[in-house]
Amino acid sequence: MIDCLSQHVHHAGMSNSTAVNPGATSGASIADFIQLLKPITWFPPMWALMCGLVSGGITPFQAPWLFLAGILLTGPLVCGASQIINDWHDREVDALNEPDRPIPSGRVSEVAALRFAFVWCVIAQAWSFVLGPWVAGATAVGLLLAWAYSAPPLRLKQNGWWGNLSVAVSYEGLAWITGAAIVIGGQLPSTSILIIAALYSLGAHGIMTLNDFKAIDGDIAVGIRTLPVQMGPERAAKFACLVMITPQLGVLWLLATWGHTVAAGLVAVLIGGQLLAMLRFLTNPRQLAPWYNGVGVTQYVSGMMVSALAMGGHFG
Repeated sequence: MIDCLSQHVHHAGMSNSTAVNPGATSGASIADFIQLLKPITWFPPMWALMCGLVSGGITPFQAPWLFLAGILLTGPLVCGASQIINDWHDREVDALNEPDRPIPSGRVSEVAALRFAFVWCVIAQAWSFVLGPWVAGATAVGLLLAWAYSAPPLRLKQNGWWGNLSVAVSYEGLAWITGAAIVIGGQLPSTSILIIAALYSLGAHGIMTLNDFKAIDGDIAVGIRTLPVQMGPERAAKFACLVMITPQLGVLWLLATWGHTVAAGLVAVLIGGQLLAMLRFLTNPRQLAPWYNGVGVTQYVSGMMVSALAMGGHFG
């Protein structure tokens, strides 16, 4: 599920022999622009958004308008904008690796794609103001991180430390905070919600590292310094597991301290399941990373919702 987080990455090297005609276009269709938005990547921030809304004390049945408004913001608008930005800055590499993408294929010109990115960012930011000041602030930070992730001079995606952190914060923490803020009219959520959102953001850094295992050889070839490249697969796998588990132990302790005993018990079970899966994953990280993404990460995001339900007063 969170494997969608990695859809940004692994487009860093440039080929001097490959060029994309800035004005080339055969008449872009609506479907071409939707492809630039990469709907497959929208689910993780929308899930975190729903966790934020639930932690604020509401359910989709109680306030469907708020859920729809938040999902529109975090998924199609903010996440979609980040994908357009990423595709535009990776257009030359995509001409080699994914020539059928809208920009390298010429279906959408470089100029049209860049305009689309700017317009979509403006629409996202404008919609966020409708939902409140802190929602607008979180949206602005998310959009800035999207540009910093893909665009020079920062181009955070080329370094596993900063690139993974920027995506984790955007897709998990900011989306969770956005959901919680929407519930209270766009104001700043409670400190407890901010802490839980921050902890799950930190853990998501480990998830991003897991996603980097699928392209180690390619990343070495084009100079992307993911953590598996920098640390080696075995050390990076251990680091990813540590980063995923440690914040969840913090969540577990906080839930128990705050009197959410049922939720703490469920989170403990989910952590136990992840630890068992990690033992198998660590035997062969390169081969088993996709398996762990399906088994372990599913338990991670389930713990997010359990924590949100408890904090929203939906159960103990």
